Amino acid sequence: MTARLETTIGSLRLKNPVIAGPAEHLADPDNVRRALRTGVGAVVLKSTNESEAAREQLERAEYAVFDAQWRMAEWGPDAPFAATIATRSGMMRIPFEQWLEQAVALDREAKAHDAYAVPSIIVADLDRAVEMARLVDQAGLRALELNIGTPYATEARKGAVTTEFDPSRAHAMVAAVAGAVSLPVWVKLTGQSERVPDLVAASFEGGGSAVVMAGRLLGLIPDVETMQPALGTSLGIGGFWNLPLTCHWLALSRARLGPDKPLIGINGAQSGLDVARMMLAGAHAVEMASAVMLRGFNVLSDAVKALDRYLAGKALTAKDLIGRAADARRTFASLPALGENWKRYVPKH
Repeated sequence: MTARLETTIGSLRLKNPVIAGPAEHLADPDNVRRALRTGVGAVVLKSTNESEAAREQLERAEYAVFDAQWRMAEWGPDAPFAATIATRSGMMRIPFEQWLEQAVALDREAKAHDAYAVPSIIVADLDRAVEMARLVDQAGLRALELNIGTPYATEARKGAVTTEFDPSRAHAMVAAVAGAVSLPVWVKLTGQSERVPDLVAASFEGGGSAVVMAGRLLGLIPDVETMQPALGTSLGIGGFWNLPLTCHWLALSRARLGPDKPLIGINGAQSGLDVARMMLAGAHAVEMASAVMLRGFNVLSDAVKALDRYLAGKALTAKDLIGRAADARRTFASLPALGENWKRYVPKH
């Protein structure tokens, strides 16, 4: 691993900016170990909370991948690159105490890889989330992800998970948790809002150490043959096409808050060059989850290697990338007039 890959998330140094994001493929501790062996800078563990409804939802979980014509494709590494991943997922089934014991052991192993294993709590009841966060802190974990931006809150049983759209409530949630612990808190936010930069600002003002942005969207995919919704309901959706949306929110948030607030990109990265793209938009690191679940853990190792090759070719470090495209971004009104250039793009008779 080369020094040019190093990045920082607040007080934490990561050996590289590729993070294995949480999903069902990381529910098994052995798969967390597989992720660590790929050379990533961190692994965010599969989330938990106290809600039995959220845990029970795992038994209803289902996953599908669609091609560019919205035809369901076979799940696996041979799925088309231009794919949409659609899921209805659930929470870890094991009790919190066992989950915490696993997290401690996995983070101990992560240290041997010069990496981090970061536990993730999804807010259901805020008081319980605070209590769990305190126990995570007392157990000696080195960071915590606080997820208040799941895509499923309107579809799951009431009170199972949180999708927070209101910046004032986001501030209160983050402040309650961050104020109760000494470890860094990474706040994961929804992308289903026009107020993403406001949510980011509120999370930092509440004491968050970093913000993970922006989570999957909720969408409906009708099947034209059966005339029914795919997998029976609205789904959490993501794919390669979401990268420009994530980069837009990263750039706007960086412009709002300045370059020193650590942002972690998520949703849309499938390769090392995608990691570079999100970093150019303002991310200090990038989580990869759905692409790994679909195509395998080599996605992570390939991303680390590809990013290293890219940086070597540009004679840059990972830190040199952060925000370069975001800081060069201009408004429409500031761009030069091009006369009747638009006519070049109108279909000919």
